[in-house]
Amino acid sequence: MFTLDLSALSFEQRIAREWLVPNGAGGYASSTIIGLNTRKYHGLLVTASRPPFERMVILSRVEETVSAGGRTWALATVEYPGAIHPSGHELIRAFDAHPHPRWAFQGEGWTLQKTLRFVPGRPDAVVLTYTLLGAAADVELTVKPLLALRPIHELMYQWSGRLEAEISGEGGRYVRIPGTARTPAVHLAHEGKFVAGAHWYLSTLYRCERDRGYAGMEDLWMPGEIRFSLSPGRSVHIAVSTRELDLASIEADLAREDEQQRRPAGARGGVEEVTRALATAAERFFVWSAPSEGEPWTCLMPQYPWTPWSVRDMLISLPGILLAHGRFVAARTLLVKLAGMVREGLVPSELGERGEPPAYNASDVSLWFIHAAGCYVRQSQDEQFASQVLPVARGIIGAYQRGTRLGIGLDGEGLLRVREPGIGTTWMNAKVGEWVITPRHGRPVEVNALWHNALCVVAEWHGLLRDEKSAEGLRSVARSFRREFNERFWNSAAKSCFDVVYDSGADAAIRPNQLLAVSLTYPALSEDRWRGMLATVREKLLTPVGLRTLSPDDASYQGHYGGDVVKRDRAYHQGSVFPWLLGP
Repeated sequence: MFTLDLSALSFEQRIAREWLVPNGAGGYASSTIIGLNTRKYHGLLVTASRPPFERMVILSRVEETVSAGGRTWALATVEYPGAIHPSGHELIRAFDAHPHPRWAFQGEGWTLQKTLRFVPGRPDAVVLTYTLLGAAADVELTVKPLLALRPIHELMYQWSGRLEAEISGEGGRYVRIPGTARTPAVHLAHEGKFVAGAHWYLSTLYRCERDRGYAGMEDLWMPGEIRFSLSPGRSVHIAVSTRELDLASIEADLAREDEQQRRPAGARGGVEEVTRALATAAERFFVWSAPSEGEPWTCLMPQYPWTPWSVRDMLISLPGILLAHGRFVAARTLLVKLAGMVREGLVPSELGERGEPPAYNASDVSLWFIHAAGCYVRQSQDEQFASQVLPVARGIIGAYQRGTRLGIGLDGEGLLRVREPGIGTTWMNAKVGEWVITPRHGRPVEVNALWHNALCVVAEWHGLLRDEKSAEGLRSVARSFRREFNERFWNSAAKSCFDVVYDSGADAAIRPNQLLAVSLTYPALSEDRWRGMLATVREKLLTPVGLRTLSPDDASYQGHYGGDVVKRDRAYHQGSVFPWLLGP
């Protein structure tokens, strides 16, 4: 049974709905529900050359045709400048994303189901399965694989490099496209007949890239076509990978997975079903790395498919994605890895996609690290980890107290100040050219709330390890800080916290950053002020899907996010709604 009937959806509604299947190693498969790629990040096989980094779009799409009774129907939907051709979406009757993406196509006298899934235990291999559900007679199915073979942030254009298909097996059932200096090797395995005939398909249009102000056209390479004769009830497979394939073993792996999924899953409905759905969704965001040396470690995907590897996002999401589901080993490996990357009291703010050195340009990430580590220790009771990471955390505390990069340091009253010309060091760090849109230089409210929390967390670890003298020393610093925080940050007229306190004056903009003063393990804001502050946030910032980054009453408020990069970045933290702010 399919859950989504496409008959009631317009073309624009269809291409606005997207699906994504992660492979557990940084890659994924993704497109719109009708298979029209609208982003350069869409693709049926996106793999990581250095899991989970160096992601590449391998198989961009396939173009299928069904022939029966002297007629031929195209199943694919592709956009070129000024044209949609072919328009196979008109044949799609239904779509379902679970447990695997499935499409039902229907023509005159036939119904065909298409399924996409990753091979269990093979994140580099995707399988397309076609099943003829109903037909008066056999039909002929032709599938053309179109390859992009490029990093996810780039586009492929026709070039003079040598791309060719090496064919082996009966009917050409195994196809290998050798790697080049710029492209990886690609393997195809199937049960049909491969007919060689390489072509470049020019000027595929990705409308989302065009609308976002980026280059939006690409050329794709097609090595040949695969032909099948399908009888009613028969299924055929096409597997694509960057490593060698054995179709028989793949089919056995898929059959075992199908058997496991057919087993009863217990009662359905209510809170338990929602919890299971959330747990399944959470699993899609963590991946195991596969380094060339050293132990594998967990990396959390900040977002799919294209955002940078934000360590801040990983640490904010760690309690919900890993700890809430008992993934203590995964959480520990990530925290230990990051602890080994601390420089001058700073945890890296971003990891490099292509092996470049990590970036250290955030004032809050080190404090988010201590918060996430504190949550881990509290839930796991892992004293050995606390003992191992305590010197790192004390090093962070000491660096912030003495002063370190990015203008981080304490003022005369013990509040944490930050100033680095030319960049934004908090999560509100959008920048257009040399214009830092929300610089927030001074004493940002959430950075100071995180600082108070970090002092208390490290004191907690000293207590856990029976070093009461050190614990009390940090508690004393935290108590003094909390008094100063409540004196300097509270805006009694607005019943909210100032967003930034300056040497002279403060920024009274109503933003959601102040929530961290009440939501962290150790709140910095006095409890008698919580109700008033939350009422202000609810009135000015709350929406059904998250919190606005700025009150609509503010003159700088931007009520629409869209357009080119300048327009988007101008609105990014000036009113755009973020769901994550509901959580921490």
